[in-house]
Amino acid sequence: MGICNNRTIIVTGSGAGLGRGYALALAAEGANVVVNDIKREAAEAVVAEIQAAGGKAVANSDDITSMAGAENIVKTAVDSFGDVHGVVNNAGIVRDRMFASLSEDDWDLVVKVHLKGHFCIASRLVQRWRDQVKATGTKADGRIINTSSGAGLNGSIGQSNYAAAKGGIASLTLVQAAELGRYGITANALAPAARTGMTEGPFGAMMKKPEDGSFDHYAPENVAPLVVWLCSPLSAHVTGKVFEVEGGKVSIANGWKTGIVRDKKARWSPSELTEVIDGLIAESPAAQKVYGS
Repeated sequence: MGICNNRTIIVTGSGAGLGRGYALALAAEGANVVVNDIKREAAEAVVAEIQAAGGKAVANSDDITSMAGAENIVKTAVDSFGDVHGVVNNAGIVRDRMFASLSEDDWDLVVKVHLKGHFCIASRLVQRWRDQVKATGTKADGRIINTSSGAGLNGSIGQSNYAAAKGGIASLTLVQAAELGRYGITANALAPAARTGMTEGPFGAMMKKPEDGSFDHYAPENVAPLVVWLCSPLSAHVTGKVFEVEGGKVSIANGWKTGIVRDKKARWSPSELTEVIDGLIAESPAAQKVYGS
């Protein structure tokens, strides 16, 4: 018996890469998995892998960026397995450009897939769980696992659209955690560093699988154990966290905090602020560098 036995988990974008790794690991720990991917054949291939290993899964190719698509994904979970206990919002795309060259379509598509895609399924699930809590008086034990990124936490040259969407997801996670705990729903996020279709271009050489058989630091499967744990009952006490995961490393990111304060107890004049701001910068801890800078 695994730690996710009889729990039904939706994994978006799970036809390949990280999502596939999550789906396989969840099924190995007893979960019923809804393998959602816009490429139906890819989703069905992962389902076949899970079933061949004795697990339970169903394929779905509905659009995560519409409420109708989200409703169909949730319906697939309920019709197939009777209920749904969590979602791993993993699906994403990139349209990398320097900011001066970024088009409106580049911006809209990335924000839609990442940020709206995270909203739609979580919204449908939260409404379902809230109704169940009101009807039964029992907390939901529901799980929302979002996907942010180092780009969203620190910024990334050539990825202003992606970084903005991923930063929004980190903030969304904090608000979900604060609002939904009373229903028994946790919300956490991942910032994984792993080899996927989205990293092949800029990080392909760095993340290449070693040929000598040594530990594959950037294998997507390395992220999966934390995802499985977050989907399980064991993580019920953890919410509102952003986990950075890479190889065998796990850490919890420190968010924005109010820094050193200078209080004049009166209105500043603009000419005074150069010395004040320079002093604050000098005394404040340096931020991590923007990726690529």
